[in-house]
Amino acid sequence: MSKSNDKEKKPNVIKVFFKVFPTAFKGQPWLFILCQLLSIAHGLSFGMTTLFTQRFFDSASLLTGGQAEMVTVIVSLLMLGLVYLISQVLNGVANFLPQVYGEYASGKIQKDINRKIERLSPICFEDTEMLDDINKANEGKNNAILFVVLFSLVFTFYLPYFLFMGGYLFSLKPILALAIVIVFIPAFMSQIVRSRVYAGLEDKAAPIRRQFEYYETCIGGREYFKETRLLGAFGYFVRLYRESLQLLNKERWKASLKTSIYELTMKVLALLGYLVILFMLFKALLNQEISAGAFAAVFTSIGQLFSIMEEVVCRHMGSIAQNLGTVQNYINFLDIPDREGEDIDLNKDCDIRVDGVSFSYPGGETPALEGVSFTIRRGETTAIVGENGSGKSTLVRLITGLYLPDKGRVYHGDVDTAKVSTKKLYKNISGVFQKYQRYQLTLGENIGISDTDLEPHGEYLDMVSAMANLDPKNKSFTQGYETILSREFGGVDISGGQWQRVAIARGFFRPHSLIVLDEPTAAIDPLEEKRIYEGFAKIASDKTAIIVTHRLGSVRLADRIIVMDKGKVVDIGSHGELVSRSGKYKDMWQAQAKYYI
Repeated sequence: MSKSNDKEKKPNVIKVFFKVFPTAFKGQPWLFILCQLLSIAHGLSFGMTTLFTQRFFDSASLLTGGQAEMVTVIVSLLMLGLVYLISQVLNGVANFLPQVYGEYASGKIQKDINRKIERLSPICFEDTEMLDDINKANEGKNNAILFVVLFSLVFTFYLPYFLFMGGYLFSLKPILALAIVIVFIPAFMSQIVRSRVYAGLEDKAAPIRRQFEYYETCIGGREYFKETRLLGAFGYFVRLYRESLQLLNKERWKASLKTSIYELTMKVLALLGYLVILFMLFKALLNQEISAGAFAAVFTSIGQLFSIMEEVVCRHMGSIAQNLGTVQNYINFLDIPDREGEDIDLNKDCDIRVDGVSFSYPGGETPALEGVSFTIRRGETTAIVGENGSGKSTLVRLITGLYLPDKGRVYHGDVDTAKVSTKKLYKNISGVFQKYQRYQLTLGENIGISDTDLEPHGEYLDMVSAMANLDPKNKSFTQGYETILSREFGGVDISGGQWQRVAIARGFFRPHSLIVLDEPTAAIDPLEEKRIYEGFAKIASDKTAIIVTHRLGSVRLADRIIVMDKGKVVDIGSHGELVSRSGKYKDMWQAQAKYYI
């Protein structure tokens, strides 16, 4: 599938900033503006401290020569103290407010990335590269706000400070203004290298990071810990976790070593520049080109100048450079094309036509479906049967529009599923799947979550529960529909069979004109499965229904049965028609018939 985040797309700090800034700014606009104004004042206050330091030393020097009065020195000292106090207050406020702003903006970015995932085609989650991209995007979103804050800080704090100091040094002696350039260039070059190295590291790190995060879940995840300990697999996953973590640390070490060597070289050059500046300053004093107060002020502030330069370049710009690749990955993810479609209202009473459909999963060597064609008539109950791996579930995902075919078309009435928005396509479809979700909510919420616009009430919940053969008065549900289905939140654990009934009731709860049962009864015995399907047939009598299973005892209720084998439709007919002739269905029925006698 085509994606916008190609590997050749290199991060550019300016482009990245202007991509992320609008989202970050919307997080809390007025707080962001306030942070920048305080940051400008903060930067200028540092420069003013140097200026008032010179005035204090000059007045003290004049006092010793009898050219000034004590009151002038005291006023200069008080002004210096006031400027220093304001600088420290601004320092505290300017460090605190961005943290508050960051919390608001992070929520906005998280909301945007969740909405983006919602708009992606579900097939994306079958693509290994796409899963890596999502992992990298989540890593990048965590750094996006920090990136905006630090990048803004460079222009609102550091730039005003360096412009002030540059003008100040230039007014004393023009050549001294070169101090800023001498300090800046080596440090800046080191961060360019860092940016490139860490951007490359992130491409290598994402798949490794996904691996060790998965192994970590296998070690301590609630759904895994019983089996991993009982089967003695705990040590195995610990070993895999350590190996993947060591591999990740190895890549990080190589990147860190490369950048550290380059930064050390640049720092040596910066140190030589520092010594040159001190020599020029001392020479200017001897030649009486600057006053003793100016010499003292510059001498005491030159260390601060280098310290701030190192802070902005090595610490903040270093952080920007190191995280630039991850933020670019976040932007690349947002640039992935959404699944498109028009808001077309579909006719609830329509046939579904599958026309020459073929489909392959990303990275799949053989097609999951090939040349499939048939029509499901309005109000018909259709069973799709076949052995595991025959393509049944894939076919259902295409019929419901979750996936789009590589070749051929799927039509709901006269509307191609590839041309209608998912919002409109899914509106009247409900489904129960084999891999259903076990939400850590109440029993009532677990059922009603299939349609959050519909307020669940007792009578309706009782009806759909009865359809699923689910008894809310069972002793397992200690508080009826208010029972929390999770021990982690003070509730209860229920059996796999009960969970399947909850999932089936959830599917029935959602208003629908098409409902799909995709092997939802695997944990239920064949006779109970038969009872559930018989109840299902009654409530689906005026609706289009699809039953997917490899167990044939319940498919006799279907109007028609579609038989799948190796991604192809090999037969279609009623139960009586299919068992009356030789073929795949008859062989499967004879193999399973003993379970239903």
